[in-house]
Amino acid sequence: MDGRRLHESAEARAEQMPGAVLTHPFGPEAAVYKVQGKIFMLLLDVRDEPIVNLKVTPEDGLALRTEYDEIKPAWHMNKRHWISVHPGDGIDQALLEELVTESYLLVVEKLPRAKRPVNPDTFGRG
Repeated sequence: MDGRRLHESAEARAEQMPGAVLTHPFGPEAAVYKVQGKIFMLLLDVRDEPIVNLKVTPEDGLALRTEYDEIKPAWHMNKRHWISVHPGDGIDQALLEELVTESYLLVVEKLPRAKRPVNPDTFGRG
């Protein structure tokens, strides 16, 4: 997937997430998606390369970084809990959508039950 499509596809999926809000707390060059005030995705350009930062479990992050050359420890984030997805042939639409959904759900499951826009045990799974 090329860089332009990487951002467009990630953004389209994030906008489908209930309660997702687009913010720009770091300036207009970084799109930050939040749910209930908690970040689940950042879209930015690093050295003129579009990347997508997403939350992951440490185990999934390790597996993804091992399997995909395009997935690296996150730029300017906790390297254990976040990944950066870079453009490349190894990243397809389905994988990117799954990663965005999982990032969103990891954040939602940490919210108090009364503030969760969806049930993280069932939303987007199956």
